[in-house]
Amino acid sequence: MDDIFAVFARVGVIPVVVLDDASSAVPVCNALMEGGLNVAEITFRTASAADSIRRISRQIPEMTVGAGTVLTVEHAQEALEAGARFIVTPGFNSRVVEYCLDSSVTIAPGCSTATDMTKAVEHGLGVVKFFPAEAIGGLKTLRALAAPFGMLRFIPTGGIDPHNIREYLGFEKVLACGGTWMVKPDIIRSGDYSLIVSASRRCVEFVREFRDMEKAVKG
Repeated sequence: MDDIFAVFARVGVIPVVVLDDASSAVPVCNALMEGGLNVAEITFRTASAADSIRRISRQIPEMTVGAGTVLTVEHAQEALEAGARFIVTPGFNSRVVEYCLDSSVTIAPGCSTATDMTKAVEHGLGVVKFFPAEAIGGLKTLRALAAPFGMLRFIPTGGIDPHNIREYLGFEKVLACGGTWMVKPDIIRSGDYSLIVSASRRCVEFVREFRDMEKAVKG
């Protein structure tokens, strides 16, 4: 599990990808890789999710691919059988969490309340998804909720974009941020994967510049 979270921390941004057509999966992830992002969360919002993960895991093994919007144990099983290396859920589902832990699979369950975070701690988790970040008060809310849970780190997702990601990454409890801006559905549907490459490169450069600046400030 730590290996996957190390990837998240190193990259700083986890692309959250919605694929209506599995034939787009490999081109999209190749574009992300070319842009410097070697991780992707494929959401189970469409019927093509499992097939997309299967194609990516087989054809681009160097891509750390996982499944998002996992609502049931059955979805988790389907995703893992397809080759997913991590599971992300929108809310805290004890059955899914326990299944993943029993299977030694990395999971970042969605947590938006102190109750959710208490459950995460009870299950021995150290990283959770903070969702939907902006809709429930953004960084101000995250800071308030994180205060009693010093053992947790967070992956804010939902409303994160180039305009506010700097604020989130500047909070020491944030491991990485999830975002869709580099892989928006209209970009994928256009078939112009060069847009994903350029957006990914800008994202990687931004994170690098931000971290360099943070290091300089800290001396």
